Formats: sequence, C-alpha cells, structure tokens
Amino acid sequence: MLRRFFAIPLWQRTAAGFALGIIAGLILREQAVVWIQPIGDVYLNLIRMVVAPLVLFTIASSIAKLGEGVGAVRLGVRTIVWFAVTSLLAVLVGFAFGHIINPGVGLSDLPLGEVKAREIPSPLQVLLGVVPTNPFASLAEGKVLQIIFFSALLGAALVALGDRAQNARRLVDEGAALVFRITRWVIQLTPFGVFGLIGSVVGGYGWEALLPLGKFIFAIYAACLFHIFVVYSGLLKLHGLKVVSFFRGAGAAMQTAFATSSSLGTLPVTLRQTVERLGVPQAYASFAVPLGANVKMDGCGAIYPAIASIFIAQYFQIDLTLTQYILIGLTAVLGSLGTAGVPGTSIVMLTLTLSTAGLPLEGVGYIIAIDRIIDMMRTATNVTGQMVVPVLVAKEEGILNQDIYNGHVAWLPGDPEDETPDGVRAAGI
Repeated sequence: MLRRFFAIPLWQRTAAGFALGIIAGLILREQAVVWIQPIGDVYLNLIRMVVAPLVLFTIASSIAKLGEGVGAVRLGVRTIVWFAVTSLLAVLVGFAFGHIINPGVGLSDLPLGEVKAREIPSPLQVLLGVVPTNPFASLAEGKVLQIIFFSALLGAALVALGDRAQNARRLVDEGAALVFRITRWVIQLTPFGVFGLIGSVVGGYGWEALLPLGKFIFAIYAACLFHIFVVYSGLLKLHGLKVVSFFRGAGAAMQTAFATSSSLGTLPVTLRQTVERLGVPQAYASFAVPLGANVKMDGCGAIYPAIASIFIAQYFQIDLTLTQYILIGLTAVLGSLGTAGVPGTSIVMLTLTLSTAGLPLEGVGYIIAIDRIIDMMRTATNVTGQMVVPVLVAKEEGILNQDIYNGHVAWLPGDPEDETPDGVRAAGI
C-alpha cells in the first residue's frame, strides 16, 4: 500500500494533499490551526533542517566543478542578466494589471494593520553582511547569503589546490550526495506538509476575510499567473523548449512554494526538480538555484510592489507621475538584492518602494492582514522564475539534458544508484 502511494508522481500526491487541506480547513475552521497546522510545521522544520548543509555542500561542489571549465564566469553573468531581464518584465506586468483591475478604486475606511518598523540596509551594509565573521555561526543561524559566500570560497580553494585537494573534493562531493539523499526522503513528505499548511490557512482565515480586499488579491494572482504562463512560457518557446515539459517538471516545486510561502523553504525541492526533472546539470544548478532563492523574486520583489503601489496611490487618490513609475520599477528590480535575507522581504520591499516613490507608508497596514494569502502566489512565482532562468541559460550554453527535460529519461524515487539512468548520472546526480 505504501509502495503504491510513493509510486504516484509527486505532483499528483501534492495536489491531493492540497485539495484535502482545503476541505479539512473548511470543515474544521479555527480548529484547523490546532489539529492540522502542526503537520505543516513539522514538514517546514524538516525542510529548514536540510537547507544550510544543502547550500554548503552543493555550492562548494558546483564551484569546484564549474572551475574546471572555461565557462564558469559566462554562466554566472548570463544567469544574473536573465534574473534582471525577467524581473523587469515582471514589473511591467504588475503595472499593467494594476491599471487594468484598479484594486484601490472604490475602497474606503479599511482597517489599519500593525506596521512594524524594519531597518532597510544600505548597499554597504548588504555587502558587509554577505561576508560572515563566523561561517559556523552562519550555518547554525541559517544565513544563506553568508553560507553561499563561504561555500563559493571553499569551492574556489578546491579549484586552486587542484590535485592536492582530491580528498577534500571527494569529501565535499560525498557530502553533497548524502544531503541530496536526505533531501529526497524529506521531499516525499511534501503532500503531508502541504495538507497541514493549506488546511491551517483556509481554516484560520476563512473566505469572509478576503472579501474587502478581493480586487487586490485578484490583481496579484492574475498578474502572477500571467507572468508564469505567458511571460515564462513565451521565453521557453523562444528557446525552442516545450512549455508542458517545463511545468510537468517544475510542478512539485511550484506547489510546495505555494503552500510554504518560502523560497528558501522550497529550495531543496526546487533544486531537485531543476536537476532531476528539468535536466539542468547539477554543477550549474547548485550555483544558480540557491542564488535565485535569495535574489530572484519576481513575485515578491517586482509584481507585488508594482501593484501594491498602484493600490495605495488609488486608495489615497494620488496620481502617479512618470518619474514615480520609473522609481518604482528601478527599486523593484534592484531592491530584491538589497533586501535579500531580510525577514519579511515582501513588506521591506514594499516599504522601500513606497518611500522611494513618495507614497504614504500608512497604506502598508491595509494589506498586512491578507499578506499570507497573497504571499503564497508571490512565492510560487518566485520559485518558478528560479527554475526558468537556469533552464534558459543551460539551453543557451548547450548543457541542458533535453532527454530529462522532455521526460524521456526519468529518475524514480528509491532507485538504486546502479539503476540510475545515464542521463541523470551525466547531470551530476
């Protein structure tokens, strides 16, 4: 019975957990937080458990492997350029849907939520904050940007030492394989985690809490879905890739992102799907995906600030100027990097955007109450972009395994290493 359950594709099991979570939340209402949420909390703890070691070993291993070739710098530059281009497109999508739906028109006397002051770091503080004073403390505290920095140095040192560091390189590679194996076990619990997380959200909020800001929620969801299924799909088609194949491979990570509302929490699933279902070589994906989980935020850092700025301007009956639109766009595209790793990134990003554009900060309080609802869609958009860009770059560089991408070669959970398909082994699994 258990074997039959795990033989079902992960995205189908996750979708079933999602649907059952909604039903349970509607039936149990407030009691869902008591009885169902702990299931989701345990799953989140397991996911968070593997994030730090996963980033440490995979980044170090991938830098060492990329350093053996001549295209490491080119891959990094292409990745960052695509991050910026797709973020700019996301801002434009946010502006378009904000004016099509007009979420702030016709609203008045909305209750203010509590707006907690957050310190927005300067570019110098961000730069200094990336460098850890104690890498072991960074691992313990889960400071992913600092872990990435230290892991990159470790990988570069392995390249510089060459044959003298063969044992260390083998240790790092084996550590990555061990963490990947643990991650695969944890990921099999995703349907149960999604059930607990979605059930507690539906039961805790209820549909009546969504009605006053329904247009705003609809604008966010519509813009994010358009960006995912039109913009991303268009880019995949322009690169000669099958759109259906991408979403079939990315589906599990998108569902997990929607349920957890955390790019970092979804990182193990995102990395696994990018390598094992989308055919991106592990050596490159292990660099691009963790980086994207910190700085690639099309939902939180681009679409959301754009629509929220229009919403607040319309609510306070302020006509935005061309200069303000430009400032909002620049802040949204560049601000994601500046607020990476800051708790409550979406609220920080919105505060930064409103301050830059000269809009009332009091408006932030209007949408805090329903932030959890829209955060699910924002995060799903973020994570989708974190998979799209590595696929596009891998295709441009000729390193994408299209047999895996198109589903002709598939890795199945529980396969012994000696039965792993050649295409997957070639990708570095």
